[in-house]
Amino acid sequence: MGDYLDHISFPVGSGDLNEHITAVLAFGFLSISLLMNTIANFFFLRRIPPLDGEVAESVAVIVPMRNESANVQSLIESLKSQIGLRKINFIIVDDNSTDDTFTKVHALVGKDDRFQLIQAPPLENGWMGKPATMQHGIKSSASEIVVFIDADVSLGKDAIARAVRTLINLHLDYISAYPKQGARTWSECLIQPLLQWSWMATVPLRLSEKSRNPAFCVANGQFFVVQRVALENIDNLQRIRSAVLDDIYLARELVRSGYHGTVVDGSAIATCRMYSSWKELREGYGKSLHIAFGSRAGAAAAVMFFFFAGPLPLLFALAGSKIALSAFVAIIFTRVISARSSEGNVWLSLLHPFSMLLVSYLLVRSWVYRNTVIWKGRTL
Repeated sequence: MGDYLDHISFPVGSGDLNEHITAVLAFGFLSISLLMNTIANFFFLRRIPPLDGEVAESVAVIVPMRNESANVQSLIESLKSQIGLRKINFIIVDDNSTDDTFTKVHALVGKDDRFQLIQAPPLENGWMGKPATMQHGIKSSASEIVVFIDADVSLGKDAIARAVRTLINLHLDYISAYPKQGARTWSECLIQPLLQWSWMATVPLRLSEKSRNPAFCVANGQFFVVQRVALENIDNLQRIRSAVLDDIYLARELVRSGYHGTVVDGSAIATCRMYSSWKELREGYGKSLHIAFGSRAGAAAAVMFFFFAGPLPLLFALAGSKIALSAFVAIIFTRVISARSSEGNVWLSLLHPFSMLLVSYLLVRSWVYRNTVIWKGRTL
């Protein structure tokens, strides 16, 4: 990057930046590509329609939990209130919690026979906690449709029925119903909107829905709906037993095996606040970002993308480049579109360059501390 900046000259007595062909290609092409893809996805993103009748298929909702004492009450209440499901079974799998999660769940469930509570045995060698608990849940049910829900997700009363109906109506094997991401603290406001923006801006969703290329997969394990037959044909969670990014890896395994699915806008039916502080967010992303991009080269490419998709266009625009200014405005517009699509805060789009800087820091930090990650009291 230093060599690149050496080619940029600022004429004496002039506020104009001499345009360099590299800047034209980098800022112009990137911003136009992101904007066009975001606009296309805004119009073609699958959305969850209103419920049009009771779901006849049998449904198992599997909720893996570890140290979720703060979330269990709202979750169990939202599960109990679900409507539009003729045959429903809620399977709560406690992953060796060290707090009172299981005790609270047991008290809240009471005598509701739709619920099944499981205390998972100690982890077997080679298994990560979440895939293991998901596997226990799958083996404890015989439903036609399996729904995975994270404990920190808040559901509308017809959320599960609408998501299942969407899967069936689209004739897909899986869908990832992306919840609205809650953000209150400064770090959440900078980082959480990037979750949806990242795929809205970069992944051609309708093409990925038909693709056999796992690189196009978009998934969020907070709310994941899948046909049981597809799960069984990929050995359930066996192939992703050691995955930290279980959602992405599960979607990739399904696609590799010839199944099809997509991300759908779940902001109308579910919300999720993943982290409530800078420390939680930093540690949460620390466990996964170094894996997300596959290698050091992939991480380096990602950091370069982050800089070219935010801070650098702003920097060059402030130095007088009209092309960089146009590119920066286009990229901000992609954030606005993404926020409108997911019922997010549009004004946070203006902080996009700072979001890119912060996520770059989180990615680098994740690589530095990748061998010392502890999450919920367990070394990964």
